[in-house]
Amino acid sequence: MSYKLFIPGPVAVSEKTLRAMAQPMIGHRSSDFVALYQSLQPDLQALFYTKDPVYLSTTSAWGMMEAAVRNVVKKKVLNCMNGAFADKWNDVANRCGKPAGALKFDWGQPVDPEAVRRELATGQYDAVTVIHNETSCGCMTDIAAVMAVVRQFPEVISVVDTVSSFSALPIRKDELGIDVMITGTQKALALPPGLSLCSVSKRALERAATVTERGYYLDLLEFQANHEKGMTPSTPSIPHIYGLKSKLEDIKAEGVEPRYARHARLNQSVRTWAFAKGFKLFPKAGYGSVTLNCFANTLNLDLPALLKVLKSKHGFVIDGGYGKLKGKTFRISNMGDETDDTIAILLKALDSALAETPKLPAA
Repeated sequence: MSYKLFIPGPVAVSEKTLRAMAQPMIGHRSSDFVALYQSLQPDLQALFYTKDPVYLSTTSAWGMMEAAVRNVVKKKVLNCMNGAFADKWNDVANRCGKPAGALKFDWGQPVDPEAVRRELATGQYDAVTVIHNETSCGCMTDIAAVMAVVRQFPEVISVVDTVSSFSALPIRKDELGIDVMITGTQKALALPPGLSLCSVSKRALERAATVTERGYYLDLLEFQANHEKGMTPSTPSIPHIYGLKSKLEDIKAEGVEPRYARHARLNQSVRTWAFAKGFKLFPKAGYGSVTLNCFANTLNLDLPALLKVLKSKHGFVIDGGYGKLKGKTFRISNMGDETDDTIAILLKALDSALAETPKLPAA
C-alpha cells in the first residue's frame, strides 16, 4: 500500500513533477545546462524577492546553512534558538569551529526582536542566524520585526532559514535586508529532498572573501563564480533542477498571491477542525506556522495508536511530535500542492481514526 505524506517534509510530490524529473540527462558543463540554469533565475529571483543570484546546491538545506556559517562568520555568530532546528544551528557553528552565542527561547516561542537587539548591541557579533518557520514546534517568527533590528547593525550579516515557509507566503529578501536566505525543495516547493536554494547578497560575498577555511564544496565564492557562467561548482542533481523548472511553471500558472492565499486557507481549515475537537496550538498565540500546524495533545491521546490507524486504514501519514515534543504534540502539514479537497479528505480520515484511538491513563 502506498501512503500519502502530510508530515512537515518531505511532502507529496505530483506526477507532473516526477515526470519532469525523468527527462534525459544532459552534461552539467554543456550549453543545454547553462540554458536550463539561466532560465530558472528570473522566476527564482521573483520568488525570493531579490535582485541577487539564486544558487542551486545539491545538498539538503543544512548544506547551505553550514556554508553560511563557514563563509560569513569571522568574529562570532548569534544563533537565535527556539526549536530543534534552530538549536541545531548552534551545534553546527560550534562544530565548524566558529565562536557562537546561544540566544535561547522556549520551544514554541518566537524570536524576540528586542532580545536580538540587546545581544547585537554588545558588539560581539558579526553574523546572526534565524529560522523563520521552526517546524519542530510549528512556530513562525516575525522575520520583518527581527530584520528591522538587525539592519541597525550594519556589520552583522544575517542568515535566514526559510526552508518550510518559502513560496507559501512572501518573504521579501531585499526589502528585509536578508543577506543569506536559504530554502530546500522538500517542503512547500513539493519536490523530493536533495536540492537547496540560496540567495546571497553582495555584502555577504564581500565578507566571504575575507574569511579563510571556507572549504570548497560550500564556498559561496565558488557558487558565485560558477553562477556567472550559468553553472554550479560541482556536479548537480540535474533531475531536481528539471523538477524545479516544472514546479516554477506550476507556481506561475497558479499565481503567487493565490498560492499564498491557498496555504493560509488550508492551514486555517486544519486549525478549525482541531479546535473543534478540543486541541490547542502548541506555539504562542499569533505565531503559528502557515505551512503546518503543531497541536498540543490536550486530549491525552495515544498518538502512536492514532498514527498507526491513520496510516494502515486510510493511507495517510502525519507526525507524532519531534524530539522532546514526541507524544506531546502532533503536526499536520498543508504545504505544497495540497488543495481544499485533499485536506478535507485527510480531516475526514482523521475523524475516523480518532474514533478508534484510546486515551492514555492520567499521569
